[in-house]
Amino acid sequence: EVKHVETGGGIVQTGGAMRHSCLTSGFTFDDYAIGWFSQAPGKEREAVSCITSADNSTIYKDSVKGLFNISRDNAKNTVTAYLQMNSLKIEDTAVYYCGSYSGTYSDVTRVYDYDYWGQGTQVTVSS
Repeated sequence: EVKHVETGGGIVQTGGAMRHSCLTSGFTFDDYAIGWFSQAPGKEREAVSCITSADNSTIYKDSVKGLFNISRDNAKNTVTAYLQMNSLKIEDTAVYYCGSYSGTYSDVTRVYDYDYWGQGTQVTVSS
């Protein structure tokens, strides 16, 4: 059984930084993607940043390019994914979820492709 346990989240001032981690256990897949998604109140969940196992390629939402960084560490049957968030803005306020799926897809940002999800952590950026 795949499980995600997220740490991070909290309250930060505008321009501040925050780091999330997502410990994934039960991984037995050779090909997978791990992503960070945000969901603001009244809005749909959307991809913030994703990383693939095949070639370690990354993708970022336009508004966070150059500000956020996704990375991962592999160990036997576990993967820890990180999201470093810098220069945070009020509009970054949301619940952040770690998600994953096994396999390969041409578009790794589609929420409905992800099979496994973490519990979500609230990020609040204050002025």
